[in-house]
Amino acid sequence: MMRLTATALAALMLPGCASFSADGGFGKVEQLTRERIGQSPVYQRQAEQAESAAARIAELLGQPLSADSAVDIALLNNRGLQASYAELGIAESELDRALLFDVPGLLTMPLARQIERRRFEQAQWQAALETVVLATEARKAFFEAVTAQQLVGYFGQVKEAADASNELARRMAAAGNFSKLAQMREQSFYADATAQLARAQHQAVAARERLTRALALGGEPLAFVLPDRLPDLPAAPTEPQDAEQTAMDKRLDVQMAKRELDATAKALGLTQATRFVNVLHAGYQNKSATGEQRSNGYGVELELPLFDFESARMPRAEATYLQALNRTAQVALNARSEVRESYSAYRTAYDLARHYRDEVVPLRKRISEENLLRYNGMLASVFDLLADARDQVASVTAAVEALRDYWVAQTDLQAALTAHSPGPVPGMAPGKAAAAAQAGH
Repeated sequence: MMRLTATALAALMLPGCASFSADGGFGKVEQLTRERIGQSPVYQRQAEQAESAAARIAELLGQPLSADSAVDIALLNNRGLQASYAELGIAESELDRALLFDVPGLLTMPLARQIERRRFEQAQWQAALETVVLATEARKAFFEAVTAQQLVGYFGQVKEAADASNELARRMAAAGNFSKLAQMREQSFYADATAQLARAQHQAVAARERLTRALALGGEPLAFVLPDRLPDLPAAPTEPQDAEQTAMDKRLDVQMAKRELDATAKALGLTQATRFVNVLHAGYQNKSATGEQRSNGYGVELELPLFDFESARMPRAEATYLQALNRTAQVALNARSEVRESYSAYRTAYDLARHYRDEVVPLRKRISEENLLRYNGMLASVFDLLADARDQVASVTAAVEALRDYWVAQTDLQAALTAHSPGPVPGMAPGKAAAAAQAGH
């Protein structure tokens, strides 16, 4: 009789539980990504979606790339990203498997579904993180490739000046109008300029290939056209408000760590938190205003729950939870530090790029104009003009590199605020702590 009742109960529960999301869980990934980079990925589950993506890629490749279009191509074309999205379907299928139970396992079904539901949600966050990481790398690779291509042109100008200077020195030395030492100096500069151009050409090829890989393009190396120069420096730098708190609220790695901590607590059967602690240990601030009641609080907060473990009976649960708590706290502390460092790099890069644009390059231009006037008045030689041309190109080269550094720093700052560490992102395997907790519990 009990066997029949349990079977009937299972039959009643099954239709209400077995359901798949219409988009395979991708809607959450798209939302998280769009909130952080302003661009949306596409999960190509059907042939029509793949064909539409291919047409869009061809359209974007038909015109010079921009940073945004490079990101669009990367999100549409990267097969590894599509594989990560397929992982959502695999994780969701585990929810369905949780319903395929025998009658003795009926009572464990709710717990199994909770575990698989948490794994599915972590897979969504992981897919969003991988998407934003790819977008960040594609954007930075674009700036590097444009810079490298632009510098080849400038180093080519240096090489042309060195060619002219070397040939003129050789002829004047042959005519007895130039010393051997002066000729060798011009020849040495020519040799250095030749080597410098060769290195710049390789760097341009390497940067272009890195961008090619970020865009997941194959075949012809000239599949895309880069603009002639980097975007202009903005009129003013960005001044993010409450940057560290923004990182606590929006960074994907911080939020994933918090969810992992919550999953660990649930797997251990912890439900009643005794108190909440700010794991950042921010400096204590007193806030008061005239005519208002005084209030106290922390400047930057990340509050996590603590439980009464009754240590005499639950030492393993306490150790497991505190381990996850401390790992979450470390992720958050690292995030705060990375935001501060990234903003310092961003402001320094902006100030340097503006300094080159407003001071160094105009000054070099005025010096060049003055040397030309001196040459026309026969107060300077042609070698003085050539030397000045070399110096001017060197200043312009430094200005281009400073502008590149700004755009890379701006990309890193955005990542540090909303997504992940600007440095290498280690592989993340969501659910490990919770799985270990469940096994121990």
